[in-house]
Amino acid sequence: MYIAIEGIDTAGKSTQIDAVSKNFPEAILTKEPGATDIGIEIRDMVLSARAKSKKAEFLLFLADRAEHIKEVIEPNLGQKMIISDRSAVSGVAYALAQGEIDTKEIVELNNFATNGVYPQKVFLLKLTKEELESRLSQKELDGIELRGSDYLMNIQNSIVEATKLLNLELVEIDATKTREEITKEILDNMKELND
Repeated sequence: MYIAIEGIDTAGKSTQIDAVSKNFPEAILTKEPGATDIGIEIRDMVLSARAKSKKAEFLLFLADRAEHIKEVIEPNLGQKMIISDRSAVSGVAYALAQGEIDTKEIVELNNFATNGVYPQKVFLLKLTKEELESRLSQKELDGIELRGSDYLMNIQNSIVEATKLLNLELVEIDATKTREEITKEILDNMKELND
């Protein structure tokens, strides 16, 4: 089983991946971008917001994604539980939010990069704008977070749109619930995949 936990910065993805993975000790935990040697370098480039061209940023994400699918996802698909912090969904969402690349091209290029391999279920931890701003005020911001809460809320909406474009199953979860409630909701939905 291959699932992805999605959400904008501070939504609690890392916390939930840690909690959910305790129920699957043999699971492969991975992330996009940055799960491979090349991906680490790409992640640093993207988070530093050095790319002036939005198309260049998109292509960096695609390069990371292609390597991630080949090195991490495909070798374990169907053999082990794979829990990913972000996935192609985020890449599509960021590209949609930029508005500089045709939607059809976004989907086709992601299909090319992933070989058509996508999560079986996507969990989106959704924040309100007020909660997002509260959480951002309590941390040092990276290059993406410095773009502001309106930008991040647009990404959150684009994640929903991306799952529709990629025809993926999406479970939206209120990220203001308690950690335990969120974990239970994710685990309950994962059981449905096995039934």
